[in-house]
Amino acid sequence: MQSRPGDLMSDTSSAGKENLRIREMTIDDLPEVFHIGEEVFTAESFQSLYRTWDEYEITTLFNSDNELCLVAETGDKILGFALGTTVTKHNSPWKYGYLVWVGVRRDIQQGGVGSGLFKEIKHRMKEQGVRMMIIDTSADNLPAVNFFQKQGFGDIQEHVYMSLNLSRKSRKKPAKKS
Repeated sequence: MQSRPGDLMSDTSSAGKENLRIREMTIDDLPEVFHIGEEVFTAESFQSLYRTWDEYEITTLFNSDNELCLVAETGDKILGFALGTTVTKHNSPWKYGYLVWVGVRRDIQQGGVGSGLFKEIKHRMKEQGVRMMIIDTSADNLPAVNFFQKQGFGDIQEHVYMSLNLSRKSRKKPAKKS
């Protein structure tokens, strides 16, 4: 995602899949989910991230589509999360599912947590009548690209995102002579 922005940082290792539980996020989970996102979606790792990870990302999705805000846990420890929403376009019979963010604790990636979260959010979106699921991520975020390809995504489209650093002083162009 910015999955991206929904950018996914992959899966889990020694968390123990047999004890993994995926459930709907509750309001009490918001602080821990926020901190996992801060750990995973850093400016250093994603300099061109056009969405920023902040508390509004979680609260907005939680308040609008809380059934698509999931956490993965073992015992009482949250290992990762998935945040999604649905979109219905005007004059379109299709309902789209948008997986906005997927994050798994860095120390346990590559072991199935991300896959479990994806499977559950996909199931929930299907139940809501979603006909097509979309994600987006940076083209150079190879762990995310590989993860989403393993989940069945294809038709990779590259987009151009540009940035302008407003903290640098710009050079004035010389005035044109008439």
